Amino acid sequence: MTNRSRYYMQINDLANAHGPNETLSYAGAGPNDFAAALQEALRSPLLFQRWRAMQPDPDEVDERLGVTDQLASVSAKLADLHTDVEVATDLPMSILRQRLNWLIGANWQLHDVRPA
Repeated sequence: MTNRSRYYMQINDLANAHGPNETLSYAGAGPNDFAAALQEALRSPLLFQRWRAMQPDPDEVDERLGVTDQLASVSAKLADLHTDVEVATDLPMSILRQRLNWLIGANWQLHDVRPA
């Protein structure tokens, strides 16, 4: 049995949503670019590895923070003046939050979580 969940989020101003560190931050052009960037961040360890290399002692970083989900899926679409994002993954919310914060900082709001 899997703990796969579906997360529903909103980003109010995707064009200006950036993470605190420019080398990790999302710099795309719209919802589809963002969905692809977040999906890659959940499926691949590359973003985590870049973040880890920036730490004062990379060898001390807990490897479990770099967990990925090869089956994660992300969709995003414009809705009125915001972007709706839907993520299906078996990663815990703490990891999803970590990747979102690296990409777009605190510029997102979680609205609902359901079993996938």
